[in-house]
Amino acid sequence: MNKAKSAFSLDIREDGIGVVTIDVPGESMNTLKATFADEVADLMERVESSEALKGLVFISGKPSSFVAGADIRMISECETAADAESLARQGQALFDRLEALQIPVVAAIHGPALGGGLELALACHKRVVSDSPKTVLGLPEVQLGLLPGSGGTQRLPRLVGIQQGLTLMLTGKQLRPKQALKLGLVDEIVPQSILLEAAVKQALAGKPKARKPKLNLVGKVLEGPLSSVLYSKAREQAQKKAKGNYPAIDKIIDTVKHGMTKGMQAGLEYEARCFGELAMSPESYQLRNIFFATTEIKKETGASGTQPKKVKKAAVLGGGLMGGGIAHVTINKAKIPVRLKDINHEGIKNALAYHNKLLQPKLKRKIMRPTEVQKELLMLSGTLDYSGFKDADIVVEAVFEDLDLKQKMVSDVEANAASHTIFATNTSSLPITKIAAKAARPDQVIGLHYFSPVEKMPLAEIITHPGTSDGTIATTVEFAKKQGKTPIVVKDGAGFYVNRILAPYMNEAARLLLAGEPIETLDKTLVQFGFPVGPVTLLDEVGIDVAAKVAPILADELGARFRAPDAFSKLLDDGRKGRKSKKGFYRYDAKASGKQVDKSVYELFGISPANKLPADEIAERCVLPMLNEAAWCLQEEIIRSPRDGDIGAIFGIGFPPFRGGPFRYMDSLGIAHVVERLEHFAKTEGDRFKPCALLLDMASEGRSFYPKG
Repeated sequence: MNKAKSAFSLDIREDGIGVVTIDVPGESMNTLKATFADEVADLMERVESSEALKGLVFISGKPSSFVAGADIRMISECETAADAESLARQGQALFDRLEALQIPVVAAIHGPALGGGLELALACHKRVVSDSPKTVLGLPEVQLGLLPGSGGTQRLPRLVGIQQGLTLMLTGKQLRPKQALKLGLVDEIVPQSILLEAAVKQALAGKPKARKPKLNLVGKVLEGPLSSVLYSKAREQAQKKAKGNYPAIDKIIDTVKHGMTKGMQAGLEYEARCFGELAMSPESYQLRNIFFATTEIKKETGASGTQPKKVKKAAVLGGGLMGGGIAHVTINKAKIPVRLKDINHEGIKNALAYHNKLLQPKLKRKIMRPTEVQKELLMLSGTLDYSGFKDADIVVEAVFEDLDLKQKMVSDVEANAASHTIFATNTSSLPITKIAAKAARPDQVIGLHYFSPVEKMPLAEIITHPGTSDGTIATTVEFAKKQGKTPIVVKDGAGFYVNRILAPYMNEAARLLLAGEPIETLDKTLVQFGFPVGPVTLLDEVGIDVAAKVAPILADELGARFRAPDAFSKLLDDGRKGRKSKKGFYRYDAKASGKQVDKSVYELFGISPANKLPADEIAERCVLPMLNEAAWCLQEEIIRSPRDGDIGAIFGIGFPPFRGGPFRYMDSLGIAHVVERLEHFAKTEGDRFKPCALLLDMASEGRSFYPKG
């Protein structure tokens, strides 16, 4: 019987340097697992007992990653905080042992060194990195509601300084090689081809002298009151956005402070204890669920059993902000050339300028070389006709929301592109079935709904109509992934999924406003609940005119519960379209300092604003219709699963990630409780709150959307 291949292999070179190759069997990327404990213990015993070894180098056997972190499934297997704390202590003990070696230890890093991977590198005495754009270093545990649990909270600030260390841990920011070198996180950058030899050379140079902890702030030693100011400022800045909803933030700051004031050993003990507590928190549980869900989605084609076709060239119709953004991510992320058509030169010029504008910060921060920027600029070409469309594998349409125009676009593309070309429409409200109604090849028509701004928003809704082929779905899903998007496949229907669940939430906020709740109260309450911006601010950002156009479409298709309050006409008659017209619910004139409500909007509606309802009732009134509508979408099979519904809401409209998405949030509240509250508001506020049949059935049967436990 063959012995299972080890994830860690030691090869001792003639020059006395031991090279430890990390290569986890059967995985595309290395992750650290608790099951490696015995392997690593054996390895360390060999190293510690060898008299021939002059140094040690850790390098990856994977072509594009060092160590992407610890396997977070280990945490899911922990039943108590003590179990998770023990897990952290195991990692700490291993890295302490590594750091204590008398011979020099060097990490040779190519590709991601994240989380536990960077903690491994921090325990080494030196770090050499490749100059590849694939190489990034960071401690992103905060994004999972955790803190670095294997010594990262102690070693990182001692190496790069408290201020920088806290910033990296509180944001989860990933550093590129030059940034890491500038901070003192790494010792050398070399081409990947000589990475091992450079690391060996560093090991042969001997163990570096023990460095004093880097505790400086702008060149001054941190002592007493100045130190306290730094921690309190870090807390204030981090909580400005987090609103106290993410306990990992305070734990990270407290752990760094504890270790810096009481010593490394005390810091490690505090780190392990906090790691255990955070691992059992509901926030971390939900954030880890999102991580698992997005990982699953990335592995799916969207059409089971069907493989995508390769997209070698794309075309975009429309040179506005959406078209320009789509062209940019296609070139910059997917590395696919784009042919862009507009009706005039100005549209093409705007798209080219927008593409250039988005590339410039990457050039300035040296993420891209001038030659790379030039190459990507040349990958976008413009046309006023359909020349250059013949070899496009997919055409993404981003023109005005007009059915006749979009149907004409389908016809034109079918006449001017290849027989296999997919027509993907970026409509936000028109049914894909109607857009495909006159198509010669309706099986190749699909919805590809991006969110604005395209280069920032992570979600893409892939919308299928009854005639869309599996091949079209799989190819479009893969195309969206290459653009850096997380795609969910949804069925055709008014508002699709994301805009459909957003509308009742926005309508309810509008009703509360018209009932006299102050604008700033509404926005602050929902931001405190966990949304990135409040509903009134969002309306100003999206455009009141856009909302006014979409509202009747949803009401006509989906019924009375979507009827918006009769307020849009008054706003538009008064020239209020939101930020775009510099007039909306908030002030956008030069005299407005900071964010100020335009109080004249109250006069327009004849209302006197006053706080009447408690914050929790305001949040409940706005969020419950969204939850109910998400359940309606699952009931009508608009979405394929609760998982897709949660990902769509979090990545599409910023539903609070720490609450897990609408479906996990309903599970945490209890379906019976959700139904009881909906029925309560249905009696006091109207039938729009009536729970859908699916929720009623689930409540009576004691079911949940996800398996319990």
